[in-house]
Amino acid sequence: MADTVRTAIADKMKTITGIGQVHEYERYAKDLSGLAEFYGNADGQLRGWFIRRQSVEEIRDGRPLETVRWQIRGYMALSDANQSELQFNDLVDAIRTAFRVDCSLGGKVTTTATDDGNGIQMPEFQQVLFANVLCHAVTLTLTTERYL
Repeated sequence: MADTVRTAIADKMKTITGIGQVHEYERYAKDLSGLAEFYGNADGQLRGWFIRRQSVEEIRDGRPLETVRWQIRGYMALSDANQSELQFNDLVDAIRTAFRVDCSLGGKVTTTATDDGNGIQMPEFQQVLFANVLCHAVTLTLTTERYL
């Protein structure tokens, strides 16, 4: 069942123009060029995302209620000349909006508006070296609830 929700998260992200590669799990490669390929976009720019299930809690009050905390990690190659930080922030805002307007992920969950926050949260935005490329990196979180 978690795969259904994970796929719904990925599908929602893929609707966003310019999002880049979206993976339902963290991709690994034996070398840097393979890693860059997994996360590169059509223009050859490193721009990609993966989704990870961080935690699961279940309570029973009549019907079992499952609460899942998801981590969405994104990378985009840094380009000062192209103001990439602003572009990447625009992508984050587009993701936040997409999840805000569909808080049931197309009926796959009961809600993404929980005590942890409404929809996508952004606890971290930084620069990192990823696949030997200087990148913006963002960690997004999403909490989903659904009755089992």
